[in-house]
Amino acid sequence: MSNNFKQPEMLLRAMEPGDWPAVLAIYLAGISTGHATFETNAPSWEQWDASHLPFARIVAVAGESPVVGWAALSRVSSRAAYSGVAEVSVYVALDARGSGVGRSLLESLIQMSESNGVWTLQASIFPENSASVALHLRCGFREVGVRKRIAQLQGAWRDTVLFERRSEVAGVS
Repeated sequence: MSNNFKQPEMLLRAMEPGDWPAVLAIYLAGISTGHATFETNAPSWEQWDASHLPFARIVAVAGESPVVGWAALSRVSSRAAYSGVAEVSVYVALDARGSGVGRSLLESLIQMSESNGVWTLQASIFPENSASVALHLRCGFREVGVRKRIAQLQGAWRDTVLFERRSEVAGVS
């Protein structure tokens, strides 16, 4: 893990369609680890755009460098009762891992979610992804439980750990 990335130069901003090539590259790198997602292929921009909430899509940019990380929310259900529940995605470029990019992205995503009425965030993480587990715990998520053999990835059954973070601001009434 390289730690040459300088966080003070980092800027968080709204993701734009033109960021997709860099976001896609980071996503594909995550897919290749086998510990980031059950997906084995990345979607097109149009598919990704349709499946993520429009108000919570952010990228981390380092100076003149391309995107070094991204975060977004997607709905967990189309049912009205779950309108304030969203699933978190946070991905950081290999060279920027361990530098605080993930934490900055997740903290910003939490603030955006609360300002938009999201009362619960959830994350489903492979237990082998210890950096992501630690990040979510540091940002106020709690472990709900382990989903044993929940799905297969490349023919192997995998477990995930389910985390959630309940807002102290949104949905408290």
